[in-house]
Amino acid sequence: MRTVDRVLTIALVGALTAVGCTDKTAPSASAPAGPASKAAPAPASAAPAKEPSGIPPLDPDNIVSIAVGSKDHTTLVAALKAADYVTSIANPGPLTVFAPTNDAFAKLPKGTVEGLLVPEKQADLKDILKYHATTSTLETKFFKDGQEIGMANGKKVKLTVADGKVKVNDANIVASIRASNGIVHVIDGVLLPPAQ
Repeated sequence: MRTVDRVLTIALVGALTAVGCTDKTAPSASAPAGPASKAAPAPASAAPAKEPSGIPPLDPDNIVSIAVGSKDHTTLVAALKAADYVTSIANPGPLTVFAPTNDAFAKLPKGTVEGLLVPEKQADLKDILKYHATTSTLETKFFKDGQEIGMANGKKVKLTVADGKVKVNDANIVASIRASNGIVHVIDGVLLPPAQ
């Protein structure tokens, strides 16, 4: 799978990590290494084992690992699975992901999300998901009013900075979470790519 797809996948799943976070950017905490497993390691050619969620085991501070447990991002996780991005997540980043909450998806017209989750709409879904991720770790303190950022789908988002708040297109950044492979900005709206 292309690097852009991997970057988007990691970034979007990472966005799910924002549950219960504040507007402050929190540094990630490294979990201490646990005891060595008694099971023999898998051969290098074997595919990584997958948890019941369908997501391969990752660094616990990775945006994907943190995000999977977020009750506020189940719609985003479902979209990532439908787009077949979850299983390709292996990119160490750095990434920036703008992660819409379940409430953000609920603001879309009725039937939109369900319509995008069908296999026939996978290309459209991928384009939308890629519009939520970019390379590099972009913290809000460096954002400037009117700044444009190129996203993984090749299109740009525009930032608005006013009164200490940041918007991406029309979505507000409500929290930011650092991860071992980048940063997740939780947003209250879904970013829709401009028409071609």
